[in-house]
Amino acid sequence: MKKAKYDEVKLVKLGESFFTSLGLDPLPATFWERSMLQKPKDREVVCHASAWDVDLNDDLRIKMCIKINQEDMVTVHHELGHNYYYHYYYKLPVLFQNGAHDGFHEAIGDAIALSITPAYLKQIGLIADVPADDKGLINLQMQDALEKIAFLPFGKLIDQWRWDVFSGKTAPEKYNEAWWALRAKYQGLAPPEGRPDPEFFDAGAKYHIPANVPYTRYFLARILQFQFHKALCEAAGHTGPLHECSIYGKTAAGDKLKAMLALGSSKPWPEAMAAITGTKQMDGGALIEYFAPLEKWLDEQNAGKKCGW
Repeated sequence: MKKAKYDEVKLVKLGESFFTSLGLDPLPATFWERSMLQKPKDREVVCHASAWDVDLNDDLRIKMCIKINQEDMVTVHHELGHNYYYHYYYKLPVLFQNGAHDGFHEAIGDAIALSITPAYLKQIGLIADVPADDKGLINLQMQDALEKIAFLPFGKLIDQWRWDVFSGKTAPEKYNEAWWALRAKYQGLAPPEGRPDPEFFDAGAKYHIPANVPYTRYFLARILQFQFHKALCEAAGHTGPLHECSIYGKTAAGDKLKAMLALGSSKPWPEAMAAITGTKQMDGGALIEYFAPLEKWLDEQNAGKKCGW
């Protein structure tokens, strides 16, 4: 990306161009005037990326210390997904200016980012050729799975730990013990040596715990993004494997997306789901379909082996 002379603004413009290619509105001029895209040189800031509608009146902004790399390109699309949700529901009564449920807000930008395929990157001039061999596909799917599939048990246990604390089930002197019990149960992970309570508070190393940010939204979003992606690909007329689909430039997909965004939380979430997918049920089937090549490869690699902990 550096060879293509991208800077922070150009990277965000790239994200905006994906949304506008679907027929969605450009970002307002104030977005470019009021967003923080670079880490300030004169003061300390929280660089954790976030998106905002500051006064619930289309005052859209993002706050990031952008690095010019693939990871932050995906993060930009994720944050702009929040901004476009804000934009399409901001005229609703303030009580309805929210996602259909917590997972919806986190899934929008991630669903769009699934369209950042090698073919799309070639189309916009960021790569010269699309890898044609299976090795490249498996490498890419493994990289994505380590971020999205491996995340699922972690995404589940964060709020399990928080809820047990809030309910009083986990006492303060057991915070660390309970944390590592969940890590072992759901992830098969253990610390390299003892972490006795109350000397250690390892859960606090996760930003969302001291910041008191509910986390089930991210678990739900990992499911929803693939369901949204499949529905938008179908609207765009895609007929090949799901992992090859990019909806870039497909306004029929954009129409589906806008219809859902505009509802905010004014309807029960199954109705918002139906507006984009045609069904009122959450379903992990699209996630499995997306990673079908990797699942086949893993089955071959693990044949005859006992996996688990």
